[in-house]
Amino acid sequence: MKLIAAMSGGVDSAVAAARAVEEGHEVIGVHLALSSNPQKYRSGARGCCTIEDSHDARRAADVIGIPFYIWDMAEEFHENVVENFMSEYKAGRTPNPCLRCNEKIKFAAVLDRAKKMGFDGVITGHYARTVDSPEGRTLHRAIDPLKDQSYVLAVLNREQISGAIFPLGDTEKVDIRIEAERRGLALAQKPDSHDICFVPSGDNAGWLRDRMGSEDGPIVDQDGKQLGTHKGAYTYTIGQRKGLGLTVPTADGSPRFVLKIEPVTNTVVVGAREELAISSMRGEKTIVCGPEITPGTHRGFVQVRAHGTPLPATYSYENGYLTAHLDEPLLGLATGQAMVIYEGDRVVASATICETA
Repeated sequence: MKLIAAMSGGVDSAVAAARAVEEGHEVIGVHLALSSNPQKYRSGARGCCTIEDSHDARRAADVIGIPFYIWDMAEEFHENVVENFMSEYKAGRTPNPCLRCNEKIKFAAVLDRAKKMGFDGVITGHYARTVDSPEGRTLHRAIDPLKDQSYVLAVLNREQISGAIFPLGDTEKVDIRIEAERRGLALAQKPDSHDICFVPSGDNAGWLRDRMGSEDGPIVDQDGKQLGTHKGAYTYTIGQRKGLGLTVPTADGSPRFVLKIEPVTNTVVVGAREELAISSMRGEKTIVCGPEITPGTHRGFVQVRAHGTPLPATYSYENGYLTAHLDEPLLGLATGQAMVIYEGDRVVASATICETA
């Protein structure tokens, strides 16, 4: 097959590309330039779109012996990921930009371009697996539970999954680094990327204030009593405990947590930890990752954070909305996050949480 290898500049994508070449595929390495000025993004090895990463990706392609190109995706990335990140926070929701990037950039835009150029699919270094069956290709968890990335890939639709290749899903991370050393890849011990690549300091609240302005507003309890002030409701998230700066302590000294964000009135509502408990969630913008979900209720697991624990639940899908009822309550779930339904290790569907109860 003719394949595009999306090379981030990390060890995982380099080994994934090398494995594809070893299997006899015709492979071209591509690094995505996600900023018109990469130096304004995070420097070093913490992000996944720095100028250093592009150099590392090129050197890895040279060692593997494949052609290498840089694709300018800065405009698409800013519009679909960065702007979306700001608008979601402004609306009082908590987005996951990595899911958005996978959906709109790494697969939608790249796979679409690859198909138009005559390629059969896209290789990435994500830790996930696909399984082919008479019903089509389905997405599954990786063998290594500590590195599994099926949650952030659950935004892929069936067509995108059919064009995605994940060579590392059956391998543990420690073995990937050993393999990279054996292949002579200089980035074998390069630290994994983490944090949001377009937030240079890692300070989400400060980054948002710099771009969206600072507007004082009240922090109140559930009775409406003001307990403090803030510099922008959009910089808070549900379940947050630190950094509230409250001037009125509780009688017993117990901490308060963010329960609600009201963007229209620029108000943050706080309360006791137990008030964060939710037993059900409803998601919109549902993406079904495999066979159609039949009417009625089904048993499975729901995961709401990239490295969270899968929670036993009953779920259903109706009129475009995905609903899950948890066996046990969950604390501190914000709208805007993704809910991903699993049956065993298979990804069933994902949706953006719009309601909790």
